[in-house]
Amino acid sequence: MLFSKHPRTAYANAPAHEVICQLRFPAILTINDNAPAEFQEAIREDFPQFARTEEAAPPQITGLGGPNPQLRQQKPVTNYRFISTDNLWKLNLTQNFIALSTLRYTGWEEFAAELDKPLAEFIRIYKPAYFERVGLRYVNIISREKLGLAGRPWPELIAPAYLGALGEPDVRPENVLNSAVDFQCKLDSSCAAKIHAGPGRLRSRPNTPQDPEVKFILDMDLSMGGQVACNLSAAGLETLHAHATELFEGAVTDALREAMQPE
Repeated sequence: MLFSKHPRTAYANAPAHEVICQLRFPAILTINDNAPAEFQEAIREDFPQFARTEEAAPPQITGLGGPNPQLRQQKPVTNYRFISTDNLWKLNLTQNFIALSTLRYTGWEEFAAELDKPLAEFIRIYKPAYFERVGLRYVNIISREKLGLAGRPWPELIAPAYLGALGEPDVRPENVLNSAVDFQCKLDSSCAAKIHAGPGRLRSRPNTPQDPEVKFILDMDLSMGGQVACNLSAAGLETLHAHATELFEGAVTDALREAMQPE
């Protein structure tokens, strides 16, 4: 079953590694051209650290269909980063999006509360016309060793839809070199999900040794498209979170739920 009606449950050992919310809007050029001093002042108590980077923008092709099409290099995009004291929460602002991410996800209510003030201040200061895309992404990393499940086969822990070849009874896991599952699906008339799932070994940082344990990665990228009114963005995120709950609960088995320790 892809979507589960299992009641929403908080887990003491939840596998959420990183959670990211991104809201995209029609370009506001003043963000790129002027440092967001007023915005920083409004959120500085919660995000006191600041960094700024310049990122190359894709070139623009003009005159297509004519005799002399031209490739024009666009102005770099400025990415402003506001970071919490413990470095676990990060807020990004560019001319096209605002995003909040965390490496310490304890539950939806805390995450939504952390987003509430920065999003309200952004809307107050910059007055975006609407949001083109409201996105919510959960990167889950399931470690059998951490959960006391070392040696348990993945079919006992993960639903068949996410296992690919690993779900077949005549397949030895050690013989499977790659069994990633990737798909996209509609969730309702305005929401969709892009899912990546499969086992893998991770690196904590570039140029460091791989983690020897094979973990299961469940990466759920949910989004709402169209022209989402600013005053409806919070409700849109609540809708995406509800869909994410149904997807996650549909991906795990009762054995994995028990190991994650329902609270």
